[in-house]
Amino acid sequence: MENSEEPKRKPASSEPEPTGVVATESQSTEETHMAKASTSMIPTTSWFTPKRLLIIFCVINLLNYLDRGAIASNGVNGTRRTCHKSGACTSGTGIQGQFNLSNFEDGALSSAFMVGLLVASPVFASLAKCVNPFRLIGVGLTVWTLATTGCGLAFSFWFITLCRMLVGVGEASFISLAAPFIDDNAPAAQKTVWLSIFYMCIPAGYALGYVFGGIIGTHFGWRCAFFVESVLMIPFVIMGFSMKPLHMKGFVPAESQKAVAPVTVVLQAQGTEASNGKDDSLSLKSKLEDKSSHEPSKWSTSASNIWDQILLFMKDMKVLLLNKVYVINVLGYIAYNFVIGAYSYWGPKAGYSIYNMTDADMIFGGITVVCGIFGALAGGLVLDYMSNTISNAFKLLSLSTAIGAACIFGAFLFRNMFGFLVLFAIGELFIFATQGPVNFICLQSVQPSLRPLSMAMSTVAIHVFGDVPSSPLVGVFQDHVNNWKSTALTLTAILFPAAGIWFLGVFLRSVDTFNEDNEAQRSSSTPLLKENNNNTEDVSASSPPAPRHQEC
Repeated sequence: MENSEEPKRKPASSEPEPTGVVATESQSTEETHMAKASTSMIPTTSWFTPKRLLIIFCVINLLNYLDRGAIASNGVNGTRRTCHKSGACTSGTGIQGQFNLSNFEDGALSSAFMVGLLVASPVFASLAKCVNPFRLIGVGLTVWTLATTGCGLAFSFWFITLCRMLVGVGEASFISLAAPFIDDNAPAAQKTVWLSIFYMCIPAGYALGYVFGGIIGTHFGWRCAFFVESVLMIPFVIMGFSMKPLHMKGFVPAESQKAVAPVTVVLQAQGTEASNGKDDSLSLKSKLEDKSSHEPSKWSTSASNIWDQILLFMKDMKVLLLNKVYVINVLGYIAYNFVIGAYSYWGPKAGYSIYNMTDADMIFGGITVVCGIFGALAGGLVLDYMSNTISNAFKLLSLSTAIGAACIFGAFLFRNMFGFLVLFAIGELFIFATQGPVNFICLQSVQPSLRPLSMAMSTVAIHVFGDVPSSPLVGVFQDHVNNWKSTALTLTAILFPAAGIWFLGVFLRSVDTFNEDNEAQRSSSTPLLKENNNNTEDVSASSPPAPRHQEC
């Protein structure tokens, strides 16, 4: 105690090193690990490599959207029963025919899925602060697999509706957490390309779902389609629980938190023993026992933890809403998704009405798939070539959306169907180039620990204010004007405000916060290796507990 520098000398005997030396070496090791983690969060001994992780996540994403496409296909969705005036009735096909659903009830199935997705997305994002995110993905995939199996076993409309809600719940964990994992492990110069490859699976999955549902549903029955989906997902469920979980940047591993409490007690006991002797150590032991006897009940502790989680969620939401870059990005995304959602629902019908397309479903579907894949890849490549910064991402978003809107607007002015298709395809290429950049901004404009919540709330916002209300609103507008060309031109014009909103983001002061949590992460995972030998209070002061948001 008289010489605070004394512990820095390494003893000649075989006694353990003083804790000051341990702190220095451990801190150095921690800093080295954090430097490596900035490139990849996957351990070098893991079977995973960043590219394998991307491939696995792409396949899972493909299966998620294959399910969405399959339930909308004629083979699975089917047609309802019909009865003629003569009294003769024809049996329906697929889900509609099985349960004799009205068009309203049939449409409610897609809404049920969306309810589960939107409610569960922020929940999984919040749980990522106290449960390993990789394990949460495993939980979500398990729910998804069981729910799709339930769809295949459905015996009533209400049961299959409940199962579709649970499918949305299962997908919510993956949507919220997969993109941050990709962001962690993608090469710095190729982050947008990797995100674009991941989101490219959305149109590809939809297209495969239409084909898959049509073939399986027609030849083997609609129930079989859901069973096949479940079987295809099982290997990824097993992988999510059997493999060593990956850690996401910005989150302290659970094992580090568990080590905090016991080491703190040991350090406090050692410091007290050194200054006051064994009698004081016994006194400390009795105090600890007395404290444990007055601990709150399990129920009150659980209630307190739940309340803490709610307060933390509100605090994180406040941070997101005060982030101008994030808000501008999501507002532009809402306007963009409003148009895209209406196109996906009304596009074939508008094409049939304006240009008398006999195969409008196949034509619009084919254009969307091809342009979605190549457009998404092109957008990622261009942004990475420009240097993937938030400012450049906003420039690309506004420019590609404006060009795409102009092309599609001009396409609907064509009287010739082939001229329309050419210009419409070019417009869609530019429109889908936004997929990588818009999600890049969602990830890079917030602290790493907020990325799951930012992705979850972005998903909630673009659906609640975007594609969910757009289809019925466009339907009401069409009923009023009774002119599909006017409706299509009005809808397309909304893309120009979306481009304008994103253009505002170019002038915002943007800071890439990808490494912002490093210091906090280091201090919360290594504080107990530091030593201050002045007194017991200094020891406990230098060892703050793990952040409260890491507790559930």
